[in-house]
Amino acid sequence: MNYHIWTEGCQMNLADSQRVASELEKLGYHATRDAESADIIVLNTCVVRQSAEDKAYSRLMSLKPLKESRPDLVLGLMGCLVGVRDASPLQKRFPFVDVFLPPSDPTKLVELLRARNHYTRGMDFEVEEREMEARYALQDEEFALPAHERGNLVSAHVPVIYGCNHVCTFCIIPYRRGKERSRSIGEIAAEVRAFVKQGVKEVTLLGQIVDRYGYDVEDGPRLPDLLRVVHEIDGLERIRFLTSHPLYMNDELLDTVAALPKVCEHIEIPVQAGDDEMLRRMKRGYTVDDYRALVAKIRTRVPNVSIATDIIVGMPGETERQFIGTFDLLKELELDVAHVAMFSPRPNTVAARWEDDVPPEEKERRRKAIDDLQAEIVGKINARFMGQTIEVLVEEKSHALSGANGKNRWKGRTRNNKLVFFDAARDARECRGKLARVKIEWTGPWSMIGNIT
Repeated sequence: MNYHIWTEGCQMNLADSQRVASELEKLGYHATRDAESADIIVLNTCVVRQSAEDKAYSRLMSLKPLKESRPDLVLGLMGCLVGVRDASPLQKRFPFVDVFLPPSDPTKLVELLRARNHYTRGMDFEVEEREMEARYALQDEEFALPAHERGNLVSAHVPVIYGCNHVCTFCIIPYRRGKERSRSIGEIAAEVRAFVKQGVKEVTLLGQIVDRYGYDVEDGPRLPDLLRVVHEIDGLERIRFLTSHPLYMNDELLDTVAALPKVCEHIEIPVQAGDDEMLRRMKRGYTVDDYRALVAKIRTRVPNVSIATDIIVGMPGETERQFIGTFDLLKELELDVAHVAMFSPRPNTVAARWEDDVPPEEKERRRKAIDDLQAEIVGKINARFMGQTIEVLVEEKSHALSGANGKNRWKGRTRNNKLVFFDAARDARECRGKLARVKIEWTGPWSMIGNIT
């Protein structure tokens, strides 16, 4: 019995799909890349922009003929397209879908499969369940990686807080993922330990606003407390966290990042716009000068830090002058990464009620202008690494960039999240998951190339 999972969207969706795969393998299913040979297909969806939503609908409709030809196929729809509220409109629109799953929760799928299997196979299924007990021995508590990742996955994502309470005017996430819910430190630590036992060397702690971890619990722990606990887990080499919000990036958190050797010097802190009026309309809660001061503080308290940001261009009412403010801010701050998105009106958000008055071609022009600027900035930043020998956590063989012999080039990341390709005449057991010393011999805006020393 095989399963196939199609995932679109953010790191949280990747973590959710991994959870689904783990639960399916506990029931005896095996992963396949071929949807047509699968007994279960799950589409894990994103709706943060219209293009992602359209892609989900297209993929779903492409599976309708397969479902009609194979009625026993179980088809599940998951993620932000379903959301945490009433799924009945989707059920009416897509009656061929068997189960609708909210983000981060595979329970309904597991219940459906257990009911079907008990009905069709009776005691045989109970025998299979006993045979699956070996899978549970892989974990202290509950989480076993999918079989194809066990021993191969170097870097894993661990959700620590679900949902969001902020309700920025452009963002659909609070409506689809619900209110903030922090997981307990014990549950998170248990999951990280289970990951490490299965070969993981680096974890990224995830939240829509990760530095609001614990804010929903009266007198609860905060992100610095969680970082200190995870830092003590034996066998774990690196810790990252994302995405942060400027309002909650406080001194304690920065001092904790600087003090804990396993926590990497890389911070994702979206600004979204470089104009105070646009920030007010976005309901972000800070000014351009606030963000400028925060970047200076981060660089002072965390030496050698890299900083990533998010930008939205073409928000309703954004003038050329306001866009130039964003462009000039990025030029001034010289950040390591800028993820740029063109505004897309999302249902139920405040901004969806405003006139989408920036033409698509103008949004694209602004997006490209920032991308071009960022390529120039990051090219200069990365050029500083030329000739240096730096630490790289080796992740996997590269399929996109081959060495001279076409088979020995590996890829990994530095502590401050720079992508590095390098040649190493070693097999997977000797290289994957190791901390390598790589001398940089070429740099570009998006990656670097070197040789292991």
